[in-house]
Amino acid sequence: MKKSRILSKGSDYVVYGAVNEKGEKYYTYLKKVFDAIDNKQKEYNWLITDCECYPNNEKIKELLNKEYCWVSGEELTEMVNQEDFQWIWAVLSGFDKSIELSEVLKYDLPYADGYTGFWNKPLTLQHPLSKIEIVPWDSSLTLILSEDKELVSSFMRCFPYSQNLEDYIDKTSCI
Repeated sequence: MKKSRILSKGSDYVVYGAVNEKGEKYYTYLKKVFDAIDNKQKEYNWLITDCECYPNNEKIKELLNKEYCWVSGEELTEMVNQEDFQWIWAVLSGFDKSIELSEVLKYDLPYADGYTGFWNKPLTLQHPLSKIEIVPWDSSLTLILSEDKELVSSFMRCFPYSQNLEDYIDKTSCI
């Protein structure tokens, strides 16, 4: 039996978020996202789940066509450098390198398509052990959520039409 997604992290626990859905020709190519966060993705191990994408590279396609894959930040960076393909759906959950895959898999796997939690306040990371989540959403926008405020701020500086996710939720909840 998997553990619940809820894990108490204390009353001072805050997640920051941004949504990018304007001002770009394409939204879900990760090379530009990695550049926007100063390549901090290399500092984490990544669980990639609920993935729909169409790389030309057969090895990458095979890796991402599974229920989940676990890669280092360096491996993820190399994958994107080899081929910066479009991601349609996915949740890329970043974990401290000290956390083992076996611990991560004790919890439900994150998913994008159909997950409504991204649009609720307070913001939370879907996987309780993750530190950052990057979510290509139906190839029409990119979400970034993180415990690191500066990482989200850096993303927003590089994508000037992106919005604070909490403000976005407030605006769209009235529609």
